[in-house]
Amino acid sequence: MSVSFEVNKLLFACVVMAVTITPSVAQQLYPNRPIRVIVPYPTGGSVDPLARLVTEKMGEGLKQRLIVDNRPGGNTIIGSDALAKSKPDGYTLMVMSRTFIVTSLLFPTPFDIVKDFTPIGTLSSSEVILLVHPSLPVNDLKQLIALAKARPGQLNYATNFGSTLHIAGELLKSMAGIQMQIVNYKGGGPAFADLVGGHVELSLQPVISSLPYIKAGRLRAIAVSGDRRLPALPQVPTFSESGIPGFYSKSWFGMLAPAGVPRDIINVLAGEIARTLALPDFSERLTNLGMDPFVSGPDKLAAMLKSDIVTFTEIIKKAKIKVDL
Repeated sequence: MSVSFEVNKLLFACVVMAVTITPSVAQQLYPNRPIRVIVPYPTGGSVDPLARLVTEKMGEGLKQRLIVDNRPGGNTIIGSDALAKSKPDGYTLMVMSRTFIVTSLLFPTPFDIVKDFTPIGTLSSSEVILLVHPSLPVNDLKQLIALAKARPGQLNYATNFGSTLHIAGELLKSMAGIQMQIVNYKGGGPAFADLVGGHVELSLQPVISSLPYIKAGRLRAIAVSGDRRLPALPQVPTFSESGIPGFYSKSWFGMLAPAGVPRDIINVLAGEIARTLALPDFSERLTNLGMDPFVSGPDKLAAMLKSDIVTFTEIIKKAKIKVDL
């Protein structure tokens, strides 16, 4: 009896020890091979350069390569579905933007953004900027609103259908009390190209892709979202300064894993993101791109996803945005 009791005590101690050390062992072993990072957008734009910058720095800390895999198409659905169907072992991740949420509300998707993914953390945030083609005779938001009211429905607003910028355009119409003709494109690239080419008059765009054109005088910046002016564009006033307080259209970017990835692996990745974002040179490079480091862990990102679902659902319903399939 005493021998059996001692054996049982030993077995119990081994089990307790195994449970206790499992996370630390997993953290020591992960990652032991390269990690694929899906970007559900084409090269260029705003998400791709961010993803490459982040993965390069994370790879240095994790001592493994993080390989960017651009999987564009289907309004981010193709790349997102590839992540949802991947093995939940921490070796397939995805960099996403808020448009990922809008897409799930407007288009039929083969996945559920709450149930089929595991949030890791946010990477950065970026304000959006209202741009007009230089041929439009306006220099500030008040002049633009006055022109839009004098020519109701005649100004063309370029956007990528089903994106946060599409939602921002509808929000601008509502808050400014103006009518614009929303011109929908299948991608952000074609919309931006037509704006630069003067085929449409105005658009809200990410700062990162707009800076070179603003500085070259090919586009005119009218107002920027957020509560402060951008260091990269100190001459451009905010919407609040320009007479529309409360206009909020911040873009934020995060990293997801498929559902079922162990929490200790998620914690390793979240910790590495936080370390990367704290690097002074990384922060400076983000600022030069018109972005800010934005650190939040898995739980906060999960809450943000759920909150945005509610917010965007209300805007879509009010604006009566529908997909014609």
